[in-house]
Amino acid sequence: MPELRKDPITGGWVIISTDRAKRPNDFVRQSVMPQGVKLCPFCAGNEDRTPRELLTYRTHGFTGSTNWSLRVVPNKFPALRVEGDLDRTGEGLYDRMNGIGAHEVIIETSSHMMGLADLEDRQVADLFWAFRERVVDLKRDRRLRYVLLFKNHGEVAGASIEHTHSQLIALPVVPKRVQEELDGARKYFDFKERCVYCDIVRQDIASGSRVVVETDDFLSIAPFAPRFPFETWIVPRRHASHYESIDEKLVANLAWIVRATLRKIDKVLERPAYNMIIHTAPVQEGSMEHYHWHIEIMPKLTRVAGFEWGTGFYVNPTPPEESAKFLRDAGIG
Repeated sequence: MPELRKDPITGGWVIISTDRAKRPNDFVRQSVMPQGVKLCPFCAGNEDRTPRELLTYRTHGFTGSTNWSLRVVPNKFPALRVEGDLDRTGEGLYDRMNGIGAHEVIIETSSHMMGLADLEDRQVADLFWAFRERVVDLKRDRRLRYVLLFKNHGEVAGASIEHTHSQLIALPVVPKRVQEELDGARKYFDFKERCVYCDIVRQDIASGSRVVVETDDFLSIAPFAPRFPFETWIVPRRHASHYESIDEKLVANLAWIVRATLRKIDKVLERPAYNMIIHTAPVQEGSMEHYHWHIEIMPKLTRVAGFEWGTGFYVNPTPPEESAKFLRDAGIG
């Protein structure tokens, strides 16, 4: 029997279509495997093919333009630009402003043939620490209200360059999807005087059925109402609303659980394309009792079609309890 499930945060509904239930090998997908270097602008030695770097982590013990382990550079074709004024205007009922913001690329390694899951824990930790550094820097600009880190892995997930990288976009507005989370979490907190994400962590640890992997500091879970098959969240076990409040110890632990989760996904789903997004509180807001930063990973196994666009419902053919078990039983890979 198909089942309707309600997201306890946003109130959105998903359909767990058990009549269409799918195991990992039932999905038609294209595995993401690096095909080789073709004048890649992100490879070592091609630093002049990108804008001037904003942040660089050098290979330990080495100096020089090509001896780097991570680089952050402005996007060569930015969606938004730092220069200028917002210049908010109205045209009747329509609002507009200049496209002020920042659009940066985090090149996670100088090696073209490595994916994020293939890197060492220290290298994955560098990615998450670099993001923290950039958020701390960008939030000084009071025009910027939200900073999003996301990763498109594989062409069908939106990656235009094969070399593994993530992107950062700073916005002068809070995105609608984030505001829905904030509002839903606030509504839950006002009613129960507890953070909904903290309650999710407690309940999922107690039941265990949707847990993928856990550490002392983080929990990797299949959410109760996943929009997509094998959607996986990584949630801090202790409350924190802003990602940039993370310290070096937590970053090291986060790197391990992200890498472990991605390796499980790669093993079970044969290296699928995926999107990974950090959800965090708006940078100009103080600490929030009701909101809890987290990471969402969404393998690209199904397509959003007319029903989803027309209703806002998502149809997921794999119950989260089953996807969590497949991932949990996969080992680290």
